[in-house]
Amino acid sequence: MTSRRLSRSVLPAALAAAALIVPLVAAADAPAPVPKHDGKPADVTKPVQVYILLGQSNMVGLGKITGGEISLEHAVKEKKKYAYLVDDAGKWSERKDVRFVRVMQGKGLMVNDWLGVKTGTIGPEFGIGHVVGNVVDAPVMVLKSCIGNRSLGWDLLPPGSERFAEGGKVYAGYKEKPDSWAADPAKGPATEPPPFVDKNGKPIAWYAGLQYDGDVGDAKKVLADLGKHYPGATKYEVAGFFFWQGEKDAGNPVHAAHYEKNLVQFIKSLRKDFDAPNAKFVLATMGESKKGGDGNGGKILDAQLAVDGTSGKYPEFKGNVATVYTNPMAQGGSGNGHYGGKAEVYMDVGEAMGRAMVELLKDGKK
Repeated sequence: MTSRRLSRSVLPAALAAAALIVPLVAAADAPAPVPKHDGKPADVTKPVQVYILLGQSNMVGLGKITGGEISLEHAVKEKKKYAYLVDDAGKWSERKDVRFVRVMQGKGLMVNDWLGVKTGTIGPEFGIGHVVGNVVDAPVMVLKSCIGNRSLGWDLLPPGSERFAEGGKVYAGYKEKPDSWAADPAKGPATEPPPFVDKNGKPIAWYAGLQYDGDVGDAKKVLADLGKHYPGATKYEVAGFFFWQGEKDAGNPVHAAHYEKNLVQFIKSLRKDFDAPNAKFVLATMGESKKGGDGNGGKILDAQLAVDGTSGKYPEFKGNVATVYTNPMAQGGSGNGHYGGKAEVYMDVGEAMGRAMVELLKDGKK
């Protein structure tokens, strides 16, 4: 049985105090260090607060845990950063109140454990999980469902997206294929698509939004077997979404031009598909994109900033959608270059996204 009601006990009175360590999403400001958790498990009689992470390769995470000065190990042990990741003996610690579950199309369940540094690489999940976990008075699940090299304009195109004509081509709507085809001037968007086949004439099993369907479907499978993924839990609610994406769309001028429209539909579709109309949404920009920039990256950045609830462009997003501007945290790196594998970038972006979510949760309780 799942609970769709917002739990009154999710944010304790301590949340007001947490505001002292949660700056606005200015990102350039130096926030106070994230405190260590008290180590206590959560009360599993309360609904698990689920936060779903979506995007492409940088949300998947390519920050190095070990391996020289760019690694998380170096940042923690030598630079004394992110002290909340280790115990008093300096060993990687686990949170018994925050569960980390990771799934990926083609690989299935990859992680199902308490939040803690293990092996491999990291994304923003540790910053997110610790910041949010510190202020949510309930079990928390960080559920990552994504894969790399996916565009919002094609692979992640959300339900409700309609085909359109531009530059002599028709671009696919949700569940249509191929991604584009020549438009008949007399028919425009009504031009029917040709067969979607490879060079050998074999049908290609892909369509607009296939990755959206896969990532959403994988997350729903986890939640359908909640006790397996959060031991002892019987109820949950999807409290929020985190999204870090944009690089592949920046490689396609049409996708970049329509990014804002697709992003708005993406937010609305996720809330509908998870029956979570009150779920908050936090997205991070591409680190290489600077305000005032041009080109496809500039268009995507402008779109990402436009959906922030404080922009005023989308009144329905006020107090429930936030954009984190990551350029000041990128250390000169780029999304396509995966920030050189620098763990600090992934940690700093994760913390900033977590703080943005906490601000939205606070707004929702006013």
